[in-house]
Amino acid sequence: MNQVKPPTRRRALRWAVGASTVAIGGSAALVALTGCMPLRRVDHQGPDAPSAGPLQLKPAGRPPVAWVFSSGGPRGFAHAGVVQALTELGCAPDLVVGASIGALVATLVAGGIQGQRLVDMSLQAGLTQIVRLNVDPRADGWLSGAGFVPWVESLLPDPNLAVLRVPCAVVAAGRDTREPIAFTQGHAGVAVQAACAVEGQFAPVWIKGQPYCDADLVVPLPVRMARRLGAVRVLAVDVSAHEDKAPPGTERWRPADLRKRELTRPDAQAADLVLHPDFGYYAGYSRDWREHVITTAHRFTLAQAARLRALHA
Repeated sequence: MNQVKPPTRRRALRWAVGASTVAIGGSAALVALTGCMPLRRVDHQGPDAPSAGPLQLKPAGRPPVAWVFSSGGPRGFAHAGVVQALTELGCAPDLVVGASIGALVATLVAGGIQGQRLVDMSLQAGLTQIVRLNVDPRADGWLSGAGFVPWVESLLPDPNLAVLRVPCAVVAAGRDTREPIAFTQGHAGVAVQAACAVEGQFAPVWIKGQPYCDADLVVPLPVRMARRLGAVRVLAVDVSAHEDKAPPGTERWRPADLRKRELTRPDAQAADLVLHPDFGYYAGYSRDWREHVITTAHRFTLAQAARLRALHA
């Protein structure tokens, strides 16, 4: 299969609005195309605001097992293939933890969306479900992921993280403090929006007076956080690029690849088992590319069946 180059901002926007050509010529046009109104900053307060707190893990006669899903942007479609295989193998977690796109996957898994249903959602999802235009001059990023809130809310029987079927931790980072935080209570959609607020691209999410953003630059694979939350065994799913297999012409991305590997290494070493499927260096959004990534990750995970079943025994 041909590799798909990372989409430019213009190409991603075209895909998001479902048009073959888009003229990006101003806020009014963009708002009309995305079908949404410009958003201003909201500071989430009150009992539904995401917060950190202890979790009660209830493993069935075994040490508590956590599934940890890494950041990775569009490479995160691979998580769906991994979860599909784990479901087929009869494996189940006692805790799910995720950073960035992995936080969305963790939340859906915790809410009971697994197997083929998660795959189908991954193939059908579009950026128009989450992207909003941000016009707040105080905010960083010209886009907002505010659409995560109603979308996640529509998928879960109850959007409160504390009542999901499986204990769940959504990992974000303080924009100013650079400290990671594991949201375990409050509105799952708001927590996911914060976890996926890529700096420089999406506006940070304000929660109780503090701005939060994607934890990719701090802890892209939060294994040690999972252990602090009570996990004894940890399965880590790393969907980052295999930088040692980067093709010619990708030299400009190597510093970022190496930075992410350095951030990932200590958490990978702290895991009992790491799944790091190789589905090619480049990333994309097309349905063909998603199917390739999901299928590759699914087969890779099934090949580890014996080790996975032992981890969950």
